[in-house]
Amino acid sequence: MTIDSRLPNFRAMTPAQRLAHVVQAASLTEEDAALLSRPGALGLDRANGMVENVLGTFELPFGIAGYFQINGKDVLVPMVVEEPSVIAAASFMAKLVRDCGGFETSSSEPLMRAQVQVLGLADPYGARQAILKCRSDILGVANSRDKVLIALGGGCRDLEVQVFPDTPRGAMVVVHLIVDVRDAMGANTVNTMAEAVSPLIEKITGGTVRLRILSNLADLRLARARVRVRPDVLATKERSGAQVVDGILDAYALAAIDPYRAATHNKGIMNGIDPVIVATGNDWRAVEAGAHAYACRSGNYTSLTHWEKDNAGALVGTIEMPMPVGLVGGATRTHPLAQLSLKMLAVESAQQLGEVAVAVGLAQNMGALRALATEGIQRGHMALHARNIALVAGATGDEIDRVASRMASEKDVRTDRAMHLLAEMRGK
Repeated sequence: MTIDSRLPNFRAMTPAQRLAHVVQAASLTEEDAALLSRPGALGLDRANGMVENVLGTFELPFGIAGYFQINGKDVLVPMVVEEPSVIAAASFMAKLVRDCGGFETSSSEPLMRAQVQVLGLADPYGARQAILKCRSDILGVANSRDKVLIALGGGCRDLEVQVFPDTPRGAMVVVHLIVDVRDAMGANTVNTMAEAVSPLIEKITGGTVRLRILSNLADLRLARARVRVRPDVLATKERSGAQVVDGILDAYALAAIDPYRAATHNKGIMNGIDPVIVATGNDWRAVEAGAHAYACRSGNYTSLTHWEKDNAGALVGTIEMPMPVGLVGGATRTHPLAQLSLKMLAVESAQQLGEVAVAVGLAQNMGALRALATEGIQRGHMALHARNIALVAGATGDEIDRVASRMASEKDVRTDRAMHLLAEMRGK
């Protein structure tokens, strides 16, 4: 299936017109369109089976980011997010990048870690050697727990053993099982394996196993994206492309050295990534945890992206980060719109999904840096946020755009101003 990710004049369309366009572009069915066009795609019975103490369901806007081209292939990106300007910024950056060859992505194998904590050891280094000697036996027990995963080409590949000789609870050994989880996120798989090998590890070491659980620092399961953008593409009415490139590099430099800036910088990256994770029913909290831990791997919290200027003066941006996502299991399988999101994306593996997510994160970061380096972050954001303020003030129908446009032109986006404008329009 060939997808055209361009969305011309999308903002001017009604939701129904947008849906019709995407249905055609992504070859969706009438049933798919019905899921998106009516509220309550997640039925109460299904929600009740997913989590505890269910009272109802909570909806968020489901949007589409357009113009993405990843490894030469057009991709329509579903995004579930409540914050204005996120989808618009990602789409606009993707449109600029598209003219420069699009995004290049790659990823490592889907390897997750399970941790088995061993306490009560007088000889932790000796215990480490004993565990490594019995490596094949431990791997055999781990792999006996998931025949389906083994049949799919996955399974426990290796183990690592860390020693913490002096902790408040005494000497401690931690065994890491390295598991290829294929197209699953992998939490249940690796947790089951960790529990399965614990009795054997206790027998080998003479110690006591406490924790048996995955690590969300999935530093062996990395996704990467790269862009190269010509200066002329970045130019604005007020600034040349070269000036914009230098401004972006100046903004990035602060994120690279200062954790206060890096926190906001990385939050902007996750503005792009999280909505893709949520739309596909994946665990956005696991992705967030791994991302921020990975940003500290040097000992200092820093940027998840890198921005440079090549010899031709072009802006080059890269990102590499853990991406523990899946196509099977959990809400990915049970939520109807998560399944529809994966259908739209047309990804064939969890690795491809992770690559799409980091490409969107890189686009979002580029959009924020470009705004900071030119007009400031508020101009574009507040213009889109004005619609929310108009809604809060009580605007309906075409009043929303009229009030929002007036506030944006005045650069005065406030609820009381929206209420005043609305009363004025209504002749009160």
